[in-house]
Formats: sequence, structure tokens, C-alpha cells
Amino acid sequence: MASKAATHGPRDERGVLAARILHEARASFAEHGYAGTTVRAVARAADVDPALVYHYYGSKESLLDAATTPPRSFLDQITTAWQTPQGELGEQLVRRMLRNWENPDHGPVLQAILQIAGNEPATREKLRIIIERSIMGPSAQAFDESERLARSSLIGSQLMGLAFMRYVWKIEPIATMTEDDIVAAIAPTIQRYLDGNIGPATAQRQRRHTPRTARSSPA
Repeated sequence: MASKAATHGPRDERGVLAARILHEARASFAEHGYAGTTVRAVARAADVDPALVYHYYGSKESLLDAATTPPRSFLDQITTAWQTPQGELGEQLVRRMLRNWENPDHGPVLQAILQIAGNEPATREKLRIIIERSIMGPSAQAFDESERLARSSLIGSQLMGLAFMRYVWKIEPIATMTEDDIVAAIAPTIQRYLDGNIGPATAQRQRRHTPRTARSSPA
């Protein structure tokens, strides 16, 4: 049986073809990395001519940039979570993170970003910015600068580690635990990073806010 001819753009709407190319590019970058992905292979998977990939995205580097840019709705979900009352924030951050990853519009993009970031400086920089803006940035309303950085960095490390174990490496039993079980296990740790004692950072803050006379009083 004759193979289906590659699609050549003008017959379809630009948005439909561009989205199809991007979908296949994300899948390829996530599975094979940057070096293992070729424009020709992406075009073949999307059933288009390779020239159309260049027409829409310009280069393999630009295709990577588009494929590793998360949807606005992903960042909006995290921003919404940070508006939760602080006593419930640990649970909400974990639940939103899980649901973002399980959203078919978000998960492949996030997986591509994490897998490529280890070897590609541009994607690694993009990941750093995402973490700083979506996880660390909104915490400014709750803490002074030195403590904010310490607490939000710990939160980021916990959530990123969970993402790798559950969605990228698929390590059992974390990969198949229910959402409620994950939340029950991890949310209390996130909550402690938010408002508990995390060591030197909180000790320094307490010293700064303790009156000098109280600090110098004899025991």
C-alpha cells in the first residue's frame, strides 16, 4: 500500500500544522534529547515536509525553544496555588504540581524541559527561570529576602525531586502512588519549609527580630 504523502502546509491551517509539529518535537526531545532529535525525524512523525518545519520554526534550536516553553496555564496554576492560606499551602503546592504533570497539555512539555536541561545550557537556563518565577518568586509576599530564598529553594528541590522520581524516571512505588498518598507523605515537609524551623536561615531571622536588650540579657 502506498504511503501517505507528506503534508505541505498551504492546504491546512498554519496553527493545526504548527501544533502537530510541536507535539512531535516535544515527544522526540523528551525521549531522545536534543542530539537524538532531527528535524527530518520530527517532520516524518508529524507527516509534513521538513521544509515546513523550518518555515514555521526557523531552526532546530528555535524548535527546541518552542517545545520547552510551558503553557501559560501551567504557570497560572502555580500562581493560584500560592494564593492559598499559608496553613494549607503545602498541600496545595503538591496537588497543583501533580495535576500539572498529569495534564496532557503540560506533562510532555515539562518532561521535555527536565530531560533536556541536563545537557543543553539554554534549556537549563529556561528551567532556572521557571523555578525562580513560578516557585520562588511568589513567596516574596510571605518572607524577607534571605529567608524567602532558603525556604523556596527547599520547596523547589522537593517538588523537582518528586517530578523526576514519579514522571521522568518512574521509580516505584512513587510512580504509581495515588495523589492522596503522595500529598499525605510530602505536603507536611513542604509545610515545614514554609513556616517551620529550617535551621540557620530561621535562626538568623529570629536574631534580627529579637530586641538587642533581650539578646544581651543574662540567662
